[in-house]
Amino acid sequence: MDITPVFVTKSYSPPLEEYQRYVKQILTTCQFTNNGPLLLELEGKLRAFLGVDNLQFVTNGTVALQLALRGLEITEGEIITTPFTYVATTSAILWERCTPVYVDIDPQTLCLDPNKVEAAITPRTRAILAVHVFGIPCDVDALADIGQRYGLPVIYDAAHAFGCRYKGRSLLSFGDVSTCSFHATKLFHTIEGGCVICRDAEVHQRVDLVKRFGHTGDEHFCLGINAKASEFQAAMGLCNLPHVPEIIADRRRSVELYDSLLRDRFTRPTIPAGTEYNYSYYPVLFPSEQALLTAKAALEAQNIHFRRYFYPSLNTLPYLPTRQECPISEDVAVRIACLPLYYGISEIIVKQIGDMICPCIHI
Repeated sequence: MDITPVFVTKSYSPPLEEYQRYVKQILTTCQFTNNGPLLLELEGKLRAFLGVDNLQFVTNGTVALQLALRGLEITEGEIITTPFTYVATTSAILWERCTPVYVDIDPQTLCLDPNKVEAAITPRTRAILAVHVFGIPCDVDALADIGQRYGLPVIYDAAHAFGCRYKGRSLLSFGDVSTCSFHATKLFHTIEGGCVICRDAEVHQRVDLVKRFGHTGDEHFCLGINAKASEFQAAMGLCNLPHVPEIIADRRRSVELYDSLLRDRFTRPTIPAGTEYNYSYYPVLFPSEQALLTAKAALEAQNIHFRRYFYPSLNTLPYLPTRQECPISEDVAVRIACLPLYYGISEIIVKQIGDMICPCIHI
């Protein structure tokens, strides 16, 4: 008998009639891209939702990171960053011809450890690029202090953090530049997409110029790329944004059920006090890599799939020019996985997953 597969995530799909209404508008106006009315409307609503002034909606979260570096006029040198995140963070640094310098992570939050950042600063350091991994806030106060004392901009890859608030404000409002991914697997998505949020208006204007080939009309100012998002992406965002509170509430219920089943059995990252979490992921640390692989095999036999977020530790990538040791990240990366979590996941599935992985803690 075929078993319906359960994946680690599932894209939220808004009511069809809501999206059709926007598609009809797009097809009527025939403006599919180039800062169309739906894109401008979405940018305005995102600014209001996040409480920020300078936000630009772009094609995806990876190009958002590249635009952050370009907006800050960083085209060479070293970028201090974390080894524990998705490879896109490192890819953006390398693509912009900069050198990633990996600093190990805090064993509690799994975010970049600010206590180890200063030792990595050199005359070639141009910025700090940290990640709110799993939507867990970095130590934003400590990183801001380091950035100010050394004259380094702090960039946050906030791909997981949409809907998270810290100390009463959106987590995406921290840093000199913050970026987000609106990929289809994210809590809030626009099919593909992302955004760049800049504290400084001049950086915001540079990002705007670079994302559209570096020119205004016939006047060319700088090298640029095409990072403009389409009206169809914006339409999906306009459909999904009003449902974010409902999506978060549903995911919270699933997380609380996981917690009731797995509490005191698995180690989980620590969410700092003052955080309003978005429940975007459910990461668990197994006692060993073998325990993780045993649980993975058992679940896959039932067509249930979790994912190793994040593996491998990025400082071990084979194409890096040098190897930097990050023992905490390397240890965590082989033992951590995210369990299935998405809007509408059934209690039966969550309980089945809990029952199947608990025996693996003794392996």
